[in-house]
Formats: sequence, C-alpha cells, structure tokens
Amino acid sequence: MPVGLVLVSHSARIAEGLVELARQMAPSVPLVAAGGTDDGGIGTSFDRVTAAIAEADTGQGVVLLCDLGSAVLTAETAVELLEPEQQGRVRIADAPLVEGGVAAAVAAEGGADLDGVVAAASGQDAAPSAPPPEVSPAEDGADDEERAAASITLVNPEGLHARPAAALVRAASGLPARVTINGVDAASLLQVLALGLRQGATAEFAATGPGARDSVARIVALAEDGFGER
Repeated sequence: MPVGLVLVSHSARIAEGLVELARQMAPSVPLVAAGGTDDGGIGTSFDRVTAAIAEADTGQGVVLLCDLGSAVLTAETAVELLEPEQQGRVRIADAPLVEGGVAAAVAAEGGADLDGVVAAASGQDAAPSAPPPEVSPAEDGADDEERAAASITLVNPEGLHARPAAALVRAASGLPARVTINGVDAASLLQVLALGLRQGATAEFAATGPGARDSVARIVALAEDGFGER
C-alpha cells in the first residue's frame, strides 16, 4: 500500500476539496481530510487529526500537510501523542497545502517511500537536477554509466498541466534510470509544473543510470501519446 496523506486545514471544505483533486491523480493513495473544528466551524481539531492519521496509516507511513500556523501546532501535538512505534512513521511536511498535497499524492501513487513523499511535497530533488556532462570512459577511465537523451514537441492542448505532468512523474518514478525534463527531475511534480511548458514547446528528456535508453524510449512514447490525453 502507498504512504498515506492527511490534509489539515482550518476549513473542512478546503481539505475535502483537496482530497477530491488529489484523488484524480492518485486514486490508490489513502487521502484523508482533517479540516475544521468538531462542531463544523473554522479551525482545527486535535481529535479529527488523530483520527485521520489512524485512517491513513496502512503501515507504510503517513505524511501530514497543513495550511496555517495553528494547524501545524495541532498536527504536531497529535503526532507527539501517538504511540512510540507509530511516531516513527508519521511526518509533517514543510510544504504548501495545495501544491504540496498534490505533489505528495502523486509521489505516493508512484511508490515513493515516506522520505520521498515528504521531499516531493516540498519540491525537493532526490538527486542532482541534471545529469553530469557526458564524458567518454577513455577520458576519465571510470565513467561508463549509461546515458540517453531525446527531444519531443509537446502535443497536449493545454501543455504540461497537472494531469499529464502527474502521468510523467508516475512513469519517471518507476523507471530504473533517473530521468530529467529540461534539466529538472522528471519525478518531481512541482519542478515539472514550474517549467510551464505549453503546447508546441520542446521537452528535452535525458536519463542516466541502468536502462537509460529504455527509460527515455518509454517516456518519449508516453509524451507522443500526450501523456494519456490523446
């Protein structure tokens, strides 16, 4: 099972709406809203957050994302009062609720572990943002790592918006090689979206590591199909 997510907001509607949005791109991830007070007002509830953690925890860990300061305090208190064996697999991500929540959900859907989901929420790169310059083994005597690259013109009418970007991220996350698009980590939703690639833009894919050529070929095939939008 994937890592679970708890979305903590002062508004129940915001938390529930974000669950609905994220579920479009991460259907198998346990997504639990913990918004509003116990009586349905604006604020946060310790009991709601605690119950949400229990509901989202399938054994792979839980990541909490919060909107405003007091939501963070409520979440921290809830985590501090968990049983010791559960505390180690519950983390609070320092990330924006909406963008971070969607990015974390996509990473969890792609099979990322607890650390990977937290990193995805904040837009961090698990590896350097671009592959090292190509050097032949003869020049340094040691560099025999497989590399591959390809360029493609984006066909998606709305460009690389959330859904196709999520499809790219899920695909890149499951490949043996590390894949970049225009120099950023193709497994990071926030970095991919930040490129702002529109229809007709050139996407430069590069891969480094085991199965690099096959990894690039798979991503190119996905891109040619419009990342599932054609």
